[in-house]
Amino acid sequence: MNTNALAFLGLTGIVGALAGLLMFATLRIFSAARQRQQSGRAGGADSDTLSVALEDAIVRLRAQERATAARAEASERLSGEIISSLTSGLLVVGLDGHVRIMNPSARRLLDLPDASPAGNYHDVIGEPALSQTIDECLSNGRAILRRTIHLPEGKRAASRFGVTVSPLFDGAGQLHGAVCLFTDLTAVQQLEEQLRLKQSLATVGELTAGIAHEFRNGLATIHGYGRLIDPAALPPNFRPYIEGIRAEAVSLGEIVTNFLNFAKPAQLALSDVDLRMLCDRVAEDVRTEARALGGDVTVQGEFGPIQGDEVLLRQTFSNLLRNAIEACSGASITPQVTVDSTVDTKRGTCTVTIDDNGPGVPEQARDRIFQPFFTSKKHGTGLGLALVQKIVVSHNGRVSVGTSPAGGARLQVVLPTI
Repeated sequence: MNTNALAFLGLTGIVGALAGLLMFATLRIFSAARQRQQSGRAGGADSDTLSVALEDAIVRLRAQERATAARAEASERLSGEIISSLTSGLLVVGLDGHVRIMNPSARRLLDLPDASPAGNYHDVIGEPALSQTIDECLSNGRAILRRTIHLPEGKRAASRFGVTVSPLFDGAGQLHGAVCLFTDLTAVQQLEEQLRLKQSLATVGELTAGIAHEFRNGLATIHGYGRLIDPAALPPNFRPYIEGIRAEAVSLGEIVTNFLNFAKPAQLALSDVDLRMLCDRVAEDVRTEARALGGDVTVQGEFGPIQGDEVLLRQTFSNLLRNAIEACSGASITPQVTVDSTVDTKRGTCTVTIDDNGPGVPEQARDRIFQPFFTSKKHGTGLGLALVQKIVVSHNGRVSVGTSPAGGARLQVVLPTI
């Protein structure tokens, strides 16, 4: 083999070695690129997984936040509904005296407008007796339980409150306000008075019945002997005595009959009564007497349907109207009598007010005017208004006396409606 052949073979070997080296390097480069690509894909997958997990966590947190907000809103709404639905008055005040909460019942019981301005409770509620009770709790930090306070008469429908005041403490035990709950006890008070009146009337009735029966027996004997005496057989100067004995016996007999009627238990024949029609009929019956004196009787207002004994109720209003006319006549005053009625749908009552322009009822006599046998008339028995009260109380109502706008007497009869 010559030199050229050797050189060619060596060159061929070198070229082959270089080609193999180049091929090896190329394979290595492709292998490294493939590995980097696979590694990049794995890293991207981990990144995607982390993003999905974070997004899911955020969604859950937002859902929890919405649920918490919904629960808070529902709790606040429920608290508001409870406060608004309380039949008792609720008043929450701060240590500085500022009114924080006042529910609708509190505004109704205190006769405050729905949009009354907030401020110091002394100025807002305008009731010293209630304000003083809250002052006491804030000053000593002790609860006041079931205290009864009286309100000025005529200022509002409620005249007696049952009050409970509790101090408000924070987490550290520091006093920062008070909660006041108050309820109208007027209806309870009136019910207690009705029960006392019924018991009192029953006791007086039993006593009156016993006395009246004893009187009736003696009067029957006197009246009988008086009728047996013939005035013509007596000397003329003795005849007036016999006539006087007979007349007084008859008069006393009528009084005893009235006593027995008062003592007799009221047996009610209940039915639906049109109070307006009843008052119109009674007014028409007594209007002739009033007009004979130059006066009149007027019926006005709104009357509610009631359930009662129409005969006894007619007797009641007839007695009241006749008393008003007689009071004016006795004082030489032209009688102007007004029958006015109002209906309270919340309390379920009808109030019939009878006003006159007579001399009125003295303040010192108002507590006794409905007592049996008390009268200011010269020839009265003192049973007229007592019988009125008995009939009204037997209908679960009440009757009271006051002063009319004309300066005379005002009689108010309150009856439950149906």
